Amino acid sequence: MDNPCNLYKLQYKKANETLDILIIQKAEINFKLIAKPASASLNKALRTVNMDIRITENEIEHAEYCINRCESEFNPTI
Repeated sequence: MDNPCNLYKLQYKKANETLDILIIQKAEINFKLIAKPASASLNKALRTVNMDIRITENEIEHAEYCINRCESEFNPTI
């Protein structure tokens, strides 16, 4: 039988991959904002990516909690 904690570990891995992509997107937007600081569309994109980053960080935190809880339930000797 598979380890029931693997689902949480997969969620954690995917969230970290998503966070990496979002950080790159944020850097690109910030770079473009240097040339056009008053661009409404770039500022909106920056707000959106910042919100997505915060959501993803929350997902990572939740996955870490679930992994720890799951491992303590299924591996109580550790």
